[in-house]
Amino acid sequence: MLPQTITEFAHAKINLALHVTGQRDDGYHLLDSLVVFAGIGDGLRATRAEALGLTIDGPFAADVPAGEDNLVLRAARLAAGDMGVALHLTKRLPAASGIGGGSADAAAAIRAVLRLRMMAGTIAPMSAEDSAQIAALGADVPVCLASHPARMRGIGEQLDWLAPLPEVHVVLANPGIEVPTPAVFRALAQKDNAPLPDALPQWRNAADLAEWLKDQRNDLEAPARQLAPQIGQVIAALSGLPNALFARMSGSGATCFALFAKEDYALDAAEALRADHPDWWVAAGMVYPGRADMAQLIRATT
Repeated sequence: MLPQTITEFAHAKINLALHVTGQRDDGYHLLDSLVVFAGIGDGLRATRAEALGLTIDGPFAADVPAGEDNLVLRAARLAAGDMGVALHLTKRLPAASGIGGGSADAAAAIRAVLRLRMMAGTIAPMSAEDSAQIAALGADVPVCLASHPARMRGIGEQLDWLAPLPEVHVVLANPGIEVPTPAVFRALAQKDNAPLPDALPQWRNAADLAEWLKDQRNDLEAPARQLAPQIGQVIAALSGLPNALFARMSGSGATCFALFAKEDYALDAAEALRADHPDWWVAAGMVYPGRADMAQLIRATT
């Protein structure tokens, strides 16, 4: 008998670089961003059921609205058709923190439901309308679907999948504050900044990637630091960790990251950071070189 339960991991999304290159007449901002995914994230379990439903646990469960407008439920509805699915989300990533937690959860729900439908033999290619509805869930949802390193442009709909990355490890830290994304964009003084270079290099190792990133930017970091000065303290603490190659804010904040060449370096750094700042959320994990299985699944159904 085919299994009736699927588990998915909702990977934290990290904007290694984020250039804001313009703003459309409808208010949406244009981005050019280097996006990667880490082995840090939320867990999602999906089980065939009579109806669609969602339960939530985990350290940040209280921060997630559980009503019908929950992003996970909205995403699952788009993919489920007439299939009933019981979803259970274990929320480990802080909310509104610049690492795509809600978008990653929605993407994980879509992947899980698609896999259940494939097992049941009821899968069908998504229509252009379905794809547009997925994009409408949030700018990060399309890139989170594959959880594969990508260059993300436009308002998140233009995705160029990158070659597998070299071994890179990351420490994420959040000082326990939420920074609303709309407020950060409103505080951004310059909207039409230069994009990333036309051609991205093939990075040989973590140090090579870190050195290249020093010439790139996160255009949202300065306005976010105006709203939440604690972000500067987090970046300074990450930069000062032994063996840290590079540190920056991810997305619109307040989560920041530091890159490391080896797993032991990242684990030791995370332990030291927790000891110095016990009130911060700190996590360490590997930056995934790529998830070809997910890329193939999405291509097969879109």
